Amino acid sequence: MKLSVTEIRTAVKTALAEDLGNGDATTIATVPKNLTALALMRAREPLSVAGIEFVETAFRQLSRKLKIEKLVRDGQRAKAGETLLKISGPAHAILSAERVALNFVQRLSGVATATAQFVTAVHGTQTKILDTRKTTPGWRRFEKFAVACGGGKNHRIGLFDMILIKDNHLAALRNEKPNAIAAAVTRARQKFPKLKVEVEADTLEQVSQAADAGADIILLDNMNLKQLRAAVKIVNGRAQIEASGGVNLKTVRAIAQTGVDFISIGAITHSARAVDIGLDFES
Repeated sequence: MKLSVTEIRTAVKTALAEDLGNGDATTIATVPKNLTALALMRAREPLSVAGIEFVETAFRQLSRKLKIEKLVRDGQRAKAGETLLKISGPAHAILSAERVALNFVQRLSGVATATAQFVTAVHGTQTKILDTRKTTPGWRRFEKFAVACGGGKNHRIGLFDMILIKDNHLAALRNEKPNAIAAAVTRARQKFPKLKVEVEADTLEQVSQAADAGADIILLDNMNLKQLRAAVKIVNGRAQIEASGGVNLKTVRAIAQTGVDFISIGAITHSARAVDIGLDFES
């Protein structure tokens, strides 16, 4: 996932307008306009970095006179206490952009850090960590970018770029012959022949039906380890296999060791904690 300069600038401009309104009253009232300062942005805990370009853009939009030195790149691991960025120049611009810059980098680095923890947990297996569509409205591309920074892989971006036949689709087709999965896969192939087709399976019978129907990917929903291993044997290489549902850092490696190709985890986006990053003026 690569973000364009335009979408970063647009997001930052909107965030600054929301925060500044008619002006930063505190800074205008208390800090001399011509004052200059040096500020350091530091990681206050170990983390994986994402969102550095958002930070630079936020400060640049308030002053072109600022000198910004980026000491880390997106996707890089940072230690507690490590300096991520140095900013020097007009103090007004630094103070007024601080919160917006931190909001972006703390949230996105939080997603990257959560992702990296799962990626590390399955290291040495064949399994890749995937994101989901469980994202903050309006921030999907940003959060999926952060997942990639953390070493994860992006699943579909939206409803438009891949077929994913889920339980409610199948419920609507329950009277179709020979079965709902076969009917759904056939129709998907006919309507969108260039899109990959994935089928969600709740039972081993559905796994067999999806594999027989020629699904590209089979999503094993909330299956236990025994069921996962059985599903891998049933599929026998005819499709890629994704496991999902109730995955956490304690269970993810055992799931990976069943032989699935992917594990999708909604929590790396919808429940990621913003990491602790601070911006401090140097005296």
